[in-house]
Amino acid sequence: MCTAATYKTNNFYFGRTLDYEFSYGDDVVVTPRNYPFSFRHTESVSSHYAMIGTAYVAKGYPLYYDAVNEKGLGMAGLNFVGNAVYKDAEPGKDNVAQFEFITWTLAKCATVCEAKALLENVNITNTPFSDDLPLASLHWIIADKNEAITVEAVKDGIKIYDNPVGVLTNNPPFDEQMFNLNNYMHLSPKSPMNSFSDKLNLHTYSRGMGALGLPGDLSSQSRFVRVAFTKLNSVSGSSENESVSQFFHILGSVDQQRGCCDVGDEKYEITIYTSCCNADKGIYYYTTYDNHQITAVDMHKEDLDGNSLINYPMLKGEQIRFQN
Repeated sequence: MCTAATYKTNNFYFGRTLDYEFSYGDDVVVTPRNYPFSFRHTESVSSHYAMIGTAYVAKGYPLYYDAVNEKGLGMAGLNFVGNAVYKDAEPGKDNVAQFEFITWTLAKCATVCEAKALLENVNITNTPFSDDLPLASLHWIIADKNEAITVEAVKDGIKIYDNPVGVLTNNPPFDEQMFNLNNYMHLSPKSPMNSFSDKLNLHTYSRGMGALGLPGDLSSQSRFVRVAFTKLNSVSGSSENESVSQFFHILGSVDQQRGCCDVGDEKYEITIYTSCCNADKGIYYYTTYDNHQITAVDMHKEDLDGNSLINYPMLKGEQIRFQN
C-alpha cells in the first residue's frame, strides 16, 4: 500500500510513500539522456529526457517506483491489486509492458498534456520483466506543475481520470475514491459551529474539532481522504526548506508504523521510504523507515548526457545529531 501526492509553492513537488512488508531494493537512480531503453514491444529509444527517482535496478534496467524527468513531469505506480488488468500485445496499439510504463512515458513526455496524447493508443501488456519478477498490479499518477491525472488499466480498458486533488493511494478505483470525498465535505480546519440543534448549548472543548470524522486508519480509502484533506489545507512558506519540510509533513499524516498492519508470518507493512522531488530543480529528497534525516540527490550535478545509470543506495541507518 502506498500514497502519492503533489504540492506547489514557488516550485512543484512530487513524491510518495512506499508502504510494504519488504523491498526488492531502494536506490535513488538517475537515468541520463543517452541511456538506451530497449522496450519489449515498441521501438527502442536511445536519446530521451533524463530522469531521477527510486528504482530497483535489475539486469541494468531501472524499475522505477516513482520518478521525475528533467522537464518536471512526475510519475508513480501504486498497488492496485484486484482491479489492475493487463492484456496481451495488440496489433495497431502502442504496446508497453507494465514494468516499463514509467520509463516509456517519462522518456517521451514533458507535460501531462503530452502524456494524455501519448496514452491515447496505449495498451499496457501483461509481459513480466522476468520469471523472478512477476507482474505488479498497479495504477499510476502522472503530474506536472499545472495538472495531474490517474491512469488505470482495468477489465474495460485504459481509464484516464483528471486528478484535481493531486493524490493517489490504492483501492478502490480512482473515480470511487473521488466520490467518497463527498462524505467528508463537512470537515474543516476551523472550529465548528453548533448546527446540531439550536435547543442545545453545545460548544467546542478542543482545538481541531473541525476535522472530527477524518479517518485515521491505515486502509487505502482512509489514507486517500486523510492526505487529501491534509494537502489541500496545507500552508507553508515558499522557501525550499519550508516547502520540502511541509511535503514530508503532508505524507507523514499517512505514515505506517511497524506492528500496526500485520500481514501474517510476523511481517508488518511499514513506510519503507518517503520521497519528495522538487520537479522544477530535479532534486530528489527522501527519508527511510530507519532514517528520518532528509537526504537529497541533485540530478543536475550528474552528467545527464551520459549513457550509464547513476545509483545512490538509500541511507537507512538512523542519524541523530547531539546538541551537547
